[in-house]
Amino acid sequence: MLTISQLAGYAGVTVRAVRHYHKIGLLPEPGRDHSGYRTYDAAAVVRLIRIRTLADAGVPLARVQELLDAGPAEFTGGVEEIDKALRAEIRRLQDTRRRLARLAAGEHLALPGCVVDYLDRLRGLGVGERYLELERDAWIMIAAQVPDLIDAVIAKKHEELDNPDMVKLYGFFTGEPDWRVGDPRIVEVADVLERLMIRAVEAGEVGTDGFDDQFVALMDSSMLEAAPGAELVLAILKERGWKGWTRIERVPAGRLTTELPPS
Repeated sequence: MLTISQLAGYAGVTVRAVRHYHKIGLLPEPGRDHSGYRTYDAAAVVRLIRIRTLADAGVPLARVQELLDAGPAEFTGGVEEIDKALRAEIRRLQDTRRRLARLAAGEHLALPGCVVDYLDRLRGLGVGERYLELERDAWIMIAAQVPDLIDAVIAKKHEELDNPDMVKLYGFFTGEPDWRVGDPRIVEVADVLERLMIRAVEAGEVGTDGFDDQFVALMDSSMLEAAPGAELVLAILKERGWKGWTRIERVPAGRLTTELPPS
């Protein structure tokens, strides 16, 4: 007959683990000898080894009892079910590791890979990091709104970069987007944007963003707060009959009714 220490040693576990298995009902508590000590037999060693083997294989303790008492067919089915759950957990952890690796490499945890690639392409065009931060934050919000469409949206953005006007537009954002009244780039940006807007209207791409008005307003306000020059560009476009930054709309052209911000 074995003491609890000897049992633990034969099974390769700690005495504390044996006591825990007693407590949760995995290992029946044996009777005590005349001195009041628990004594174990070979069957206890075998059961404890089986418990340890299942636990080491990743089987939750809540399922160990079920498998210990199962017949061959039930045991096989239970193991396959646990294996399926473990493989799903492994995929989740691998995805988490990939996200962490991107973060460690300077990428952004909240962004899908296709957006990270797009931002890298903009970076390759010389777009400044300050403006890239604005784009990043906007794409984080967009990806959360339309997760199923983000791949198609980004594919379209890559197509747009084949347009020389789009490349020229991004060429204005190599530094800080903090233009003021009188900066010649403001009119140049408005000219390029107007050509792109006309192209979008002719292609039937206006009003197809899929966002509600509140989200569009949020995106516009975020851009206007971060880049004061954007408000000046929009003011010029409004005079020419255009409205919106996130969503393009035609409006009656006319003179400005609001005063431009001071330089």
